[in-house]
Amino acid sequence: MIIGIPALCFWLLVLILCVVVEAITTNLVSLWFAVGALGALLAAGGGLSILGQAVVFAVLSLLLLLSLRPMTQRLLRPKQEFTNADRIVGQSAVVIQTIDNQAGTGQIRLLSQTWTARSLNNSIIPEGSSVVVDHISGVKAIVVCTQNEVGGIHV
Repeated sequence: MIIGIPALCFWLLVLILCVVVEAITTNLVSLWFAVGALGALLAAGGGLSILGQAVVFAVLSLLLLLSLRPMTQRLLRPKQEFTNADRIVGQSAVVIQTIDNQAGTGQIRLLSQTWTARSLNNSIIPEGSSVVVDHISGVKAIVVCTQNEVGGIHV
């Protein structure tokens, strides 16, 4: 008897509770305690003492938690998927249409593709200038001029 409940019923309740908590949280923490409760349930069925059941529960739960949780976290963690757009960040490009944020114009040629572009610092970057892609905003490449903005007008 554990807290007035037969040992088999107690460990069955702990097992069910851990499975319900795991189903609600999906953090892969309660799962290992559910397996520990199953071990303790089997130990109780085999006639092991209350102390023995508790040791089986604690050792099995902690062993599984410490050894398997890191591995399952790595396997279940979503991997960052890079898009084709991400590969242009940091790349050099040539302006093929003057970039003017206020007029809403500007295009660059990069990796044999034409991208709509905007200036990071709101400067006008003339056609033929060299730029570097700072980041992507929606479908636009946000660029900075790599030349000393010869012919460029800072707005």
